[in-house]
Amino acid sequence: MLSVLANRTYRHLFAAQVIALIGTGMMTVALGLLAYKIAGEKAGAVLGTALAIKMIAYVGVAPVVGGFANLLPRRAFLVAMDVTRAAVALALPFVNQVWQVYVLIFVLQSASAAFTPTFQATIPDVLPDEAEYTRALSLSRLAYDMESLLSPVLAAALLTMITFNWLFLGTVVGFFCSAALVLSVTIPQPEKSERKGGIYENTTRGIRIYLATPRLRGLLALNLSVAAAGAMVIVNTVVIVRGMLGGTNSDVAIALACFGGGSMIAALSLPRLLDQMNDRAVMLSAAALLGVVLLGFASVVFLSPSSTASLIWSALLTAWMILGIGYSAVMTPSGRLLRRSAHAADRPAVFAAQFALSHACWLLTYPLAGWLGLSAGIGPTLLALAGLTCAGVLIARMVWPVNDAEIVPHQHPELTAGHPHLQGQPAGHAHAYMIDNLHRQWP
Repeated sequence: MLSVLANRTYRHLFAAQVIALIGTGMMTVALGLLAYKIAGEKAGAVLGTALAIKMIAYVGVAPVVGGFANLLPRRAFLVAMDVTRAAVALALPFVNQVWQVYVLIFVLQSASAAFTPTFQATIPDVLPDEAEYTRALSLSRLAYDMESLLSPVLAAALLTMITFNWLFLGTVVGFFCSAALVLSVTIPQPEKSERKGGIYENTTRGIRIYLATPRLRGLLALNLSVAAAGAMVIVNTVVIVRGMLGGTNSDVAIALACFGGGSMIAALSLPRLLDQMNDRAVMLSAAALLGVVLLGFASVVFLSPSSTASLIWSALLTAWMILGIGYSAVMTPSGRLLRRSAHAADRPAVFAAQFALSHACWLLTYPLAGWLGLSAGIGPTLLALAGLTCAGVLIARMVWPVNDAEIVPHQHPELTAGHPHLQGQPAGHAHAYMIDNLHRQWP
């Protein structure tokens, strides 16, 4: 897996990603403490609103930026977004009103919504070989998991020596280091597609390509499955551990670490697995595993009157680790699907569409997991989210063809028999084109 780091450009970009992730993780801790300083007991409501603002920015901003990202100098754009995020992080310690937090969070997350899909769309151009790209995807997944495990630990260690406001400074340094690393390499600029139409056509281009591609429609359904299972873990782990089992904050951290550990195991194993199995089989099997595990843990919870707390605790740790494996096994190969489903000039738009649509799924499942857990209890919530997970798998199986070759038949009924594209072929002839070329023709 580490062999891809021999590529200097990718090595610098990966380092930029890791440093920015650590800075973001520390800012997450600092933001919670800032919310408590400003709002006191209402800090939870403030953070919940900030999370909703984050998702709104992701869903609304990413497609707009993705529609025009191929027209912008890629390196300068990525650096500008890093500098914007650094400026917001630098301003956060000085705010003293809740509305100021909301405004800055929207600006910060809008910059992230612009940066992340553009960055992701850059990697296939840096690593055109699919085997190397697959290893880069696994490394990226590993970086996210390591950040979720290490950033809180690092922040906790620093807070024994400094006040939380200084954590924002660490975030600023992280973003500036990320910008410097991006500046240190030459980033390939995608070829410009010949697009026609106005703002609407360009900003919706990525989503239109996405929804016109069967394998990506399947990916969207799997995004729903992953969001349903992931929301159960993120939203309700603390409820199960502290409320149902009477555990400690350390127990909450251990449960979340099991989820992250499972994800890391999958990330390390996937390159070799994807060399032997196709993406569809791996991703559908992993998503189905998510549903089965949620149902299995629900059965333990419903038996809780006759089960000991230690049994539920053991089941929770096992379930969360397997959920982490399934989560990573679905999400890691998604970049391969996006890469082969769009021409290079359209990749920023398609990656932005995935970014927006996947976060729209989280925007649905986060409140669902929270409100169901509060009103109906953990058992019914597990069943409901398991049902949503399985529904996503069934939809994906229906819309994602079994024989999903990169070469697909493409009709041209709109062309006349004398069109140069059909020279030497009978009218209406079905040509086989790479999906890249199909989408290059997208109006």
